[in-house]
Parts: sequence; structure tokens; C-alpha cells
Amino acid sequence: MTDLPEFPPADYANTDGLLAVGGDLSPERLLRAYNSGIFPWFNDDSIILWWSPDPRMILFPQKIRISKSMRQILSGKRFTLTRNRCFKEVMEACSEIDRKGQKGTWITNNMKKAYLKLHQLGIAKSYEVWEGNKLVGGLYGIDLGHVFCGESMFSKANNASKFAFIQLARDLKELNYKFIDCQVYTKHLASLGAEEIPRKEFLKILQTKNY
Repeated sequence: MTDLPEFPPADYANTDGLLAVGGDLSPERLLRAYNSGIFPWFNDDSIILWWSPDPRMILFPQKIRISKSMRQILSGKRFTLTRNRCFKEVMEACSEIDRKGQKGTWITNNMKKAYLKLHQLGIAKSYEVWEGNKLVGGLYGIDLGHVFCGESMFSKANNASKFAFIQLARDLKELNYKFIDCQVYTKHLASLGAEEIPRKEFLKILQTKNY
């Protein structure tokens, strides 16, 4: 990792959060990026773009917001949860979900290959939600050991992705993780308790490791 060029300081990013262009998706570069508060996000026909937005959307695990209806679902038998059972399938499902206001997907074939390598190294993790024997929801992201960097989630049944996200937050609370990095604001994440904080504060917490 020491032979890789450093990323520019995060405060060099433009007003949209774009910080750097180019490079590759090697495990070493991706790990350096995530540990520096930077993530890749680009279309299939684009060169690699690296981002560090300000403000940053995060969820402190202890602040997860669970509605009464979701509590009933969590305690019921409709869904079951697995972890790291079918990472590749979760990525595929995330790439295929239609999202409002978005054409295509940033989860390109090269991204899938890169994150599968990280999964094989035990760094990229997935949560899977099942209804019977059918995969109906899930999420994946990068586990830094004190922070979980969420990348994407999908749902093919009502509340399936919420089920995965809440279970993730519960696990991370038990493990004393600092936060889940949700990257940018969405109403869905805000409804679950995620909040925006200044990038400077985000980076300060990110750099405080658990020992």
C-alpha cells in the first residue's frame, strides 16, 4: 500500500464532493480511500471518480430509529437474516434495482469484481434477508473494524432492506462501532435515524480507531 500515491486532502473536494479522478479499484487503493473518508462513484461509461462530500450522511448505531410496525416485523417470523452467505448475489441485486432519478447503475462489472475481492479478503460484508428460501433484500459495504461504510441496499419485498439495515445497526452497536457511513442524504436513511454532519467532524471520528 505504501507505493500508492496519496489521495488529495478531503477539503480539496469541489462543492459536489468530487475529489479525484482516475486510478484503479485495487484492494489497496480502495482501502486507502475508505480509511481516508473517500469512496468511488461513477457510471459505466466514466473514468473512476472519487468523492468526499460535505456534509456527510452517517448513522450512529445507537440512534437507529425503529417504528412500531418495524418492531413487529423484527420480532416476527416473516423474514430471516444471514450474513456473508451470498455477497455476489446481493451486489447483483443492488445493481439491478431501479432507482428514481437515476439512469443505469454505478455498480459496474469492474466494481463487482473489485468488491468481490474485498469480500474474499474479509473486508466487504453483506447482510441477506430471506422470505422463505427467496432472497428479498440485503445490503453490502466495507467493514473497517470501527466503522461500516455502507455501499448499497436493495429490497424486493416491503421493509426487507430496512430489516437488514436495522439488524446491521444493532450488530454494530453491540460491537461499539463509531457509525455507519451512509455517504449522502436520502429521505429513506433519514427516516431510519441517519443524520448529516460536517466532513471535518466525520473525518475526526473516522480516524479514532477502537482498541
